[in-house]
Amino acid sequence: MGLIGGMARTAVVAGTATAVSNRVSRRQANRWAAQESYAQPQAPQQVYVAPPPPQPASSGSEDVIAQLERLGKLRDEGVLTDAEFSAQKARLLAG
Repeated sequence: MGLIGGMARTAVVAGTATAVSNRVSRRQANRWAAQESYAQPQAPQQVYVAPPPPQPASSGSEDVIAQLERLGKLRDEGVLTDAEFSAQKARLLAG
């Protein structure tokens, strides 16, 4: 093996050693970063909670009776069918 062959061999060995060393360094840095992220307290995540839907105004029995009377008039006038009247009546009575 001549002088050029020896230099080429040295270059290959040195290049391989550098590549391996860089990979080991990157892996170790990633491990340290992962350990630091576990050691540092995490800020609590802010979670948006939608407000509850507004409650319907408390309707007394007088209000329900008035609404039922209006529904009855609409049914008598032919605006509502018997099925629609029954559905709306059930909705009102269910509260």
